[in-house]
Amino acid sequence: MAIVLTPRRTATAALTAALLVSLAACGGSDGKDDTGSGGKKDSSAQESSGSSSKAAPKADLTVLAASSLTDVFATAGKTYEKENPGTEVKFSFAGSQELAAQVKQGAPADALVTADTKTMDGLKSDTGSPTVIAKNRLVIATGKGNPKKIDNLKELADPKLKVVLAASEVPVGRYSKQVLDAQKIDVKPVSQEPNVRAVLSKVELGEADAGIVYKTDAATATDKTDAIAIPDAQNAVASYPAATLKTSTHAQAAAAFVKWLSTPEAQKILQGAGFQKP
Repeated sequence: MAIVLTPRRTATAALTAALLVSLAACGGSDGKDDTGSGGKKDSSAQESSGSSSKAAPKADLTVLAASSLTDVFATAGKTYEKENPGTEVKFSFAGSQELAAQVKQGAPADALVTADTKTMDGLKSDTGSPTVIAKNRLVIATGKGNPKKIDNLKELADPKLKVVLAASEVPVGRYSKQVLDAQKIDVKPVSQEPNVRAVLSKVELGEADAGIVYKTDAATATDKTDAIAIPDAQNAVASYPAATLKTSTHAQAAAAFVKWLSTPEAQKILQGAGFQKP
């Protein structure tokens, strides 16, 4: 059915059309504002995202680290690389005394983590200010099932036992001597090893009946060894300081990694592996 417009209806229609045009114009204006605003929001979001993603400069880092950090740093390194795309962290593990020698000889590296403060303190002229990132304790490692039925430190003095210790210049060897001397226990080791992993390996392979290692190292070989706890009153606490190296060619990136080791995420990884809070 056709609709006939009277003059009144025509005026009304015209007014309505004018209102619609006006509303459309406003809507179009809002649309433009939204688009512009949206663009600004995206830019801000990108800036915000960019600021969080550039927490550390991109660089290939080399970190000298104590042998007892071998397993946990493998995990920590991957986590750090994931959080900082474009950065690669390579580790060189050895006894802390060996690492110190490498630093003194000018080995190309960016950061250092030792298993004791004494070694780090001896490198003050070569490092930035150190920060303790973790602590550790000693245990007695034995063959699986503890075939020799070793229960405490005193039994390590039995001449019938083959006991291995780390050399006295190695942090774990120094700690071992400290606890044995405090209890006046005279142990004559069949060998003195260059790092804690070498001690553990001797026990794993059955070449030794027992050895003193860090709690965290023993935890990596539960399929082949048992760990006999040493009471806190007879134990020693090992501290792990981390520092940048002054010879690093990636000073900012190295400092960012060292700082990250004290973050909640890194601490969760370290403590999950059995290390104690700093």
